[in-house]
Amino acid sequence: MQIGKHINTYSGIKFYPLDPKIKDIQTEEIAQALSLLCRANGHFRHFYSVAQHSLNCAKEAKKRNLSKRVQLGCLLHDASEAYLSDVTRPVKSELPNYVMIEQRLQKMIYQAYGLTLTDTERQHIKEIDDAMLSYELKELLHTEIESKTALVGTYDLSFVPMDKVKGQFIKKVDQLTKSVLPSQL
Repeated sequence: MQIGKHINTYSGIKFYPLDPKIKDIQTEEIAQALSLLCRANGHFRHFYSVAQHSLNCAKEAKKRNLSKRVQLGCLLHDASEAYLSDVTRPVKSELPNYVMIEQRLQKMIYQAYGLTLTDTERQHIKEIDDAMLSYELKELLHTEIESKTALVGTYDLSFVPMDKVKGQFIKKVDQLTKSVLPSQL
């Protein structure tokens, strides 16, 4: 018996966010949900998905010549939102139990893809995520926030249909997973 209540996923899995199992973490489930979740709590000028943001973060990691492990980490850094949704940063900082649940699930998702990230790798991912957020806010909300690091590349933030983003996300996870896993054996 698993702890807590479950959510029903796209493919019919009963997923227990408070007691997740690695076998229930699946790329298509993550890609489906993230391609339909809008960044900035829906306040951007147009729909821009978490999956598209994650793809751009992975591209930025590649442009910075970071390892495929970091690229995969960037691609999956918001994957817990596929099962938990998201909470805006100002509110999330007031919800320590939510943060703990999110961190535990995110760690398990990384494990499901063969990633045990170092502190340095996690820092790269955070820097890229923050820099991408700054860029997205400037381009899609006309709001400026500072980031400790600037992006190396520029990114197309135009609307991309959800099914196309979902396919790109799945393809990129598959490519990077094949690159990362053999090196860890």
